[in-house]
Amino acid sequence: MNTKSRTKPVRCAVYTRKSTEEGLEQEYNSLDAQRDAAEAYVASQKHEGWELVARTYDDGGFTGSNMERPALQRLLADIEAGQIDCVIVYKVDRLSRSLLDFTKIIEAFDQHGVSFVSVTQQFNTSTSMGRLVLNVLLSFAQFEREMISERIRDKVAASRRRGKWSGGMPLLGYTVENTKLIVDEVEADRVRQIFSLYVEYRSLLPVVKELRRRGWTTKQWITKKGDHRGGREFTKNAVYKLLSNVTYIGKIRYKDETHEGEHDAIVPLDLFGRVQTQLKANGNSGGTGVRNKHNALLKGLIWCKSCCRPMTHSYSCKGNKRYRYYVCGTAMQKGWSECPAPSVPAGEIERFVVEQIQTIGTDEDLLNQTIGQIESRSEQLHGNLEAERKSLQRQLRNDHEKLRAIAANATNNGRVAGLPELQKRIDTAEDRLKAIGTELQSLESEAIDTADVRRLLAGFEELWQTIQPREQVRLTSLLIDRVDFDGVAGNVGITFHDTGMASLATGEMEVTA
Repeated sequence: MNTKSRTKPVRCAVYTRKSTEEGLEQEYNSLDAQRDAAEAYVASQKHEGWELVARTYDDGGFTGSNMERPALQRLLADIEAGQIDCVIVYKVDRLSRSLLDFTKIIEAFDQHGVSFVSVTQQFNTSTSMGRLVLNVLLSFAQFEREMISERIRDKVAASRRRGKWSGGMPLLGYTVENTKLIVDEVEADRVRQIFSLYVEYRSLLPVVKELRRRGWTTKQWITKKGDHRGGREFTKNAVYKLLSNVTYIGKIRYKDETHEGEHDAIVPLDLFGRVQTQLKANGNSGGTGVRNKHNALLKGLIWCKSCCRPMTHSYSCKGNKRYRYYVCGTAMQKGWSECPAPSVPAGEIERFVVEQIQTIGTDEDLLNQTIGQIESRSEQLHGNLEAERKSLQRQLRNDHEKLRAIAANATNNGRVAGLPELQKRIDTAEDRLKAIGTELQSLESEAIDTADVRRLLAGFEELWQTIQPREQVRLTSLLIDRVDFDGVAGNVGITFHDTGMASLATGEMEVTA
């Protein structure tokens, strides 16, 4: 036996692994301790001809739940090349924590006649008893890994229920400091404007187009490894996720649960509620541009005031005659007895709304109110643009400070990490500032001519009679923001859409006969 060992030594490779990188920078770390124990074991078997191979196989910062580990792949490649006779590990789960992966590794060992030894568990896979013990130990290792995963999930759930931020992708409007969400005032202002834009446009695509025109992007951040993430153009999906995120009203969501967060809200609750209502209405109807085969004028606009729920267009047929209605959402879902005024004839309320629009041009009070709405809208747009300009100016001051800091610490070859992204961000902000200046000048130069408003609105009835039903629906949705039907008191409240009124008054609204 000794003669054979001397003529053919057992070439031993030591494999070490640690799941995290924590502590690896130390002079003597966990990988060193594992290797020393394995080398001591090989030295104890020197009389059997065991000797260490020169190459080391250390995986620091790699999980044992898969085989995507560089040192393990090198080890398997060397085994396939016939350079190793035995693999030594400190503990079985250092090689793998997955029973399936471990089986594959052992099959590769067997195929090339390589044995496997664990220093602390003392068994050898060349015997049937060693294989049995190995499988039992590995099963416990896998069980331990699954228990750790369950504990992590439970910890995240408990953290969310207490309103704490438990990680994930950073959100536009916040920075993360010491695992807490801190409001970023510049980004928070943008978030509020995005919510306001959706209330104004009532559809995702126009909001996306406006955000791209402004050069606004998704949240940008730098990972701990120095990688730049985010900063992409907004898509419909990205805008939808932002608008439906309860974090912006100071809450934390965990699965189907919502809890009060310990961070500050940045979006007013009433604004958030209006956005959720519109998102839900668009989701039920397929969006504002969905085909309206019955040309229902008030589809997506009319609400039941008693229940604070949107009303849905419906109809019934008797013989060859069709009767159209707007039905309260509460009545449709819970039964007609749950709403004091579950429905209203569609034709009747549609005629009333059209008559109210036609009346504006002949009623001095309504005309003044309409002009007031247009002027109010203009003031609101002016205020939004001024707020955006101040926000961009603050951002540019911060970015220029970062740019000066980078320039001061620049390396000799001139290559500085993050400089192209920062410069692009500055250029985009400066371009948007120029555009805002142009928009403000245009806004200030526009003056509402009362005579033109009176003339255009007075001719509304004639216009209405000359356009197709499809265009009547579009015109109504542009002019009206909401219709509140109070069936109990017999009242109808109409809220006009400011931007639509402004378009009609300035002659910018296009309709086709």
